[in-house]
Amino acid sequence: MTLIEKFRQIKKFPDFLFFLPAKIIFLLRYVMRHEIVDPNKYIGAKKAPAVILIWHNRLLFFPVMFPRWEREHTAALISASRDGQYIADLCKQWHVESIRGSSSRKSAKVMGEAMDCLKRGKFVAMTPDGPRGPRYSMSRGPVRMASETGLKVYPLAILYSSYWELKGWDKFQIPKPWAKITLKVGEPVVIPPGLTEEEVDQWREVLRKKLNEISGVTFEMEKEAERDAVEYAARKAAKRNRKSEK
Repeated sequence: MTLIEKFRQIKKFPDFLFFLPAKIIFLLRYVMRHEIVDPNKYIGAKKAPAVILIWHNRLLFFPVMFPRWEREHTAALISASRDGQYIADLCKQWHVESIRGSSSRKSAKVMGEAMDCLKRGKFVAMTPDGPRGPRYSMSRGPVRMASETGLKVYPLAILYSSYWELKGWDKFQIPKPWAKITLKVGEPVVIPPGLTEEEVDQWREVLRKKLNEISGVTFEMEKEAERDAVEYAARKAAKRNRKSEK
C-alpha cells in the first residue's frame, strides 16, 4: 500500500491539526482586501433562524466573513464523506456546527437534524449543488425545509476579483494573492407552505436563478456546467461498464 493510499484511509485527523489552517484562512480575510455588500444590514441583526444558500465552489472564505455570533449560530450541512470530515473539522475551529449527510445519503436523518437546528434558533447553511453536483444545480432540500418551517431563504455569494479554479466537478475557487474578497447578501425569499411536487420544482428554479444572479453566474457558465455534468455522467457509466465486463 502506497503512502497516498494509507493517507486516504484516514477518515478523522486530530482536531489540533486544523487549528493552524483555520487561523491562516481567518487572518487572510483581514490581510486581503475585503468587502461586505449587505444593503439591508442582515449581518449583525441576529435574525436567526433562517436557511442560507451558497454554491459549493464559493465555500473557502464563507464562514470567516461573518462575525462570531453568526458563526456560533450556524449549522452547516456537510457531506458524510472523508473530505466532508475535513471541512467539518475546519468549521469546528470557526465555531460552526456541522450536520453530516446530503440529499442522497442519510437524507431523512439530515432533514431531522436541520429542522432541530432551526428550532434551536440557528441558521442552516446549505450548498444546494453539493456534495457531488451538478455544479449550479438546486436540490429540493432547501425548498422543502423553508416551506415546512415558514423561514426565509437567504442567497449568499463569495466573489473574488481574481482566482484559480480547481479541476473538480465544482471548479472550486481559490483567490489569488491580493485579490479582493466580497460577501454579498441577497434579498430573502419566502416560500409558501403545502407545495405540490410541481411547485417544489418551480421554487427550485426561483432559488437557482436568484443564487446565480448574486453569484455572478452567467448563461455561458451555466451551459458549461451542464456540459461538464453530461461528461461526468458518461465517464461514470463507462467506468461501471468496464467493471461489469471484468
